[in-house]
Order: sequence, then C-alpha cells, then structure tokens
Amino acid sequence: MKAVILWTDAMIFLLLATAIAGTWWIRKRPHLMLPWQRVAQSSVGMVSLLVLSLFVLVGLLDSLHYRAALPEKNNGQVVYSPEVLSAFDTLASGLRSRTEKTYSAPLAACLYAKESIETADGKIMRDYPRLKYGGAHLADPQGELMGDVVRRAGVGAFAGLLIAMVFVAVAGWIKRSVSTRKVGGGYATLYPPYTRRSLLMTTLILSILIGAVANLAPVYHVLGTDKVGIDVLYLALKSIRTGLVIGTVTTLVMLPFALLLGIAAGYLRGWVDDVIQYVYTVLSSIPSVLLIAAAVLMMQVYIEMHPEWFETAAARADLRLLFLCLILGVTSWTGLCRLLRGETLKLREMEYIQAAQAFGVSSFRILTRHIVPNVMHIVLISVVMDFSSLVLAEAVLSYVGVGVDPSTMSFGTLINAARMEMGREPMVWWTLAAAFGFMLVLVLAANLFADAVRDAFDPRLNRTETV
Repeated sequence: MKAVILWTDAMIFLLLATAIAGTWWIRKRPHLMLPWQRVAQSSVGMVSLLVLSLFVLVGLLDSLHYRAALPEKNNGQVVYSPEVLSAFDTLASGLRSRTEKTYSAPLAACLYAKESIETADGKIMRDYPRLKYGGAHLADPQGELMGDVVRRAGVGAFAGLLIAMVFVAVAGWIKRSVSTRKVGGGYATLYPPYTRRSLLMTTLILSILIGAVANLAPVYHVLGTDKVGIDVLYLALKSIRTGLVIGTVTTLVMLPFALLLGIAAGYLRGWVDDVIQYVYTVLSSIPSVLLIAAAVLMMQVYIEMHPEWFETAAARADLRLLFLCLILGVTSWTGLCRLLRGETLKLREMEYIQAAQAFGVSSFRILTRHIVPNVMHIVLISVVMDFSSLVLAEAVLSYVGVGVDPSTMSFGTLINAARMEMGREPMVWWTLAAAFGFMLVLVLAANLFADAVRDAFDPRLNRTETV
C-alpha cells in the first residue's frame, strides 16, 4: 500500500504534535498546571473529556490514509487503487462493504418498502424482500429477530463490561503509586473520589454500549441503511472526522488573526486601534453565510478548472474541506479579537504594566511576558467554546449546499440527504436521527468541557485558592 497524507491530515498531525508539546511544557510549570488540576477535579469536565476522546480516536484513525496496491502491474511497476482509504475503513471494512439494495430500518432483516417478488410457483406478490446481509442468518425473521437481537446485544454488553472492568483494574494497579501529586507540604489526590466514580460509571456505560453495538454490527445494520444501501452507522462514524477538522483546523486559522490584531488594537491604541476596529466591524456587518457561500463557489469553480492538480477524488474533496476551514477561520476571528482588545485595554492600565513602561522595558517584552500570558485564559476558553459552533456551522452550510464536497461524509451531508427522506411515505427517519444523535453528543461534550475549562481558568471563581 501507499501512504497518502492529505492537507487536512497534515493539519491534524500538526495540532496533535502541538498539543503533546504544550502538555509537556505545561507539566514542567506548576502555576500552569494548577488550572488543569482544577479541570481534572471536575467530574463533568472529565466525563465530557472521556467522551470527546472517543470521537478524537475515531477521527485520528480516519486520518491515516493510504491507497491499496492492485493485483495487476504496469511494466513491472506497482499500480495503486484510485480509492483512498483510511485505517478506520480497514477496521470497519465489514460495515463499509455490506451494501444493501436500498433503505432498511435499524436492526431489520427486510427492506423498508414492499417490492414485487416472484414466488417459487411463478406468481408475483408484493412483500418485503430479505436483506442481503442484515439478518441473513435468520431462517424465520418474524419469529427469531427480536430474540436474536436481545441475545446478541446482551452478550456484547457483557463482554464490553468484562473488558472495561479488567482495564480499570489493570490501570488502577499500574497508576496506584503515581495517582497523587504533591501540593504544598502534603499530598492530595489528583482525582477526587466523586470524579473517579463518575469516570468509572461512564467507562462502564460506554463499554456496555460499544460492546452491544460491536456484537450486533457484523450481522445487522444497527442504524439502518440509506437510499443506496450504505450502512448509516458507518456514515455517521465517518462524519466525525469532518466535524473535528472543521472545529480544530478553523481554530488554527482563526487564532493568529484574533490574537495579533486584538492585542495590537488594545495595547497600541491610536490609529492602529481605529483601523483594526474598522476592519472587524465591517467584516462582522457582512452576512457570514453569503460571504462563505460566495468564497466557496469561487473556490469550487477554480478547482474544477484545474483537475490536473489532483491524483484522486479524495484529494480534491479534501482541498475543498481545507478551503472551507480557511474561509470559516477568516470570517470568525472578529468575536475573539473584540474580547482580546477589551482585555488588553484593561491590562494596559495595570500598575505592573505601567511600572515596566517607566523602567524602559520594550513593548515587545511587555507583550510577550505580561499581556499575552494574562489573556491566554480568554483565548483557551473562547477556542473550546467556539468548537461546537463551528461543528454546527458546517452542518448548516452543507445543508444549504455550500459546505463540504458531496463526496465527503459529514453531519451536514447526512442531514441534507435526510431532507427528502423525511417527506416520503413511509418516512425514513433514521438517517436524520443518527446525524442528530452523534452531533448532539459531540457538541454537548464539547460545551460541558468548555464550561469546566472556563470555571477552572476564571480567576474570579478561584481567587480563594490562589491567595
């Protein structure tokens, strides 16, 4: 096989490396570790982080792309498939390859609509045809389906519970000697008892759910199939990467604009402040959807005029996703810039800043040593809270047709595909329900984690701990 690194893959790996380096750097500085220790003591924050970690794991597996080698060769050279797959596609090959004829309901053994079927004696009758893969092992679906689903779900849930209990026991045994951190003159537990109980219960619940789904998925379509018979569970899991890319890469683009311009406007003031205020006020006055739609359409025309740039369709779709992140980043930095400007204006009048100016300290040193560290809590809180709004923005843009490429799986494309399905008879509801459920869990976990981070980094809420 041949490894393939898309533009968004490179961005994700860069963010991952930055997060690891930042974690290592923060661990060496106790004053920076203190707010994160408060986050670790929040049961809601740690539970939401655990849920987010599962989404991030799926997104990272889906970012390891490759092209498989074909059996035939061209003049002795290896020929690779034009289809770009990922490590997640390999792990979920059963879900990806088990394609039915058309719609089927969740955990069903027959198609969702009646068709004309020829019986053994040559007669034509209207009935629900059997699925090719879902419930194919059942001899009598009407009598065996419910019992088989309950049995398989129970076995999978029990296996998931056992695995989780073994993992928790081994992890507790390994980390028992390092589960405390020195605070002041004594030792304090990093995770309070209520936080540990919350994490344990969440781990067990998630393990039971994942185990049940994992045991049902090989023989059933747990969330049904779409119009062309593709498993909806596979489509929903593939959509996670797109949501994470939109939420993280856009932040990477937005942050330099907001940080540099906001601090410059608040600290330098004068004509610099006037120009920056004028720029972000004008940009905020333009309807964002219209601006994004115009930019996306222009970019789409430009890409279609240069098809020779791309070896595969996945590379073209990925470039459109990257440009969407760039466009969202350029149009969404104004709110954080306004917050940083106001905070910098306040910090500029503080006594220690004026003392540094009186002693002749350069503006660059004041900005890097005093201003930037004191506004980073606002940056961190805004970035975490903006993640959920960016995920929702992608769904809205894809719904109106100016979002990601139609070949890219995302929550927005699933919702857009479900628009017509909700109006047919009988109504196909599970595609919309799957997209809504996964997006709800992702955004809810991000919002709850953002609340925990905000509470931990807000000096007004933690003043008594730092006195």
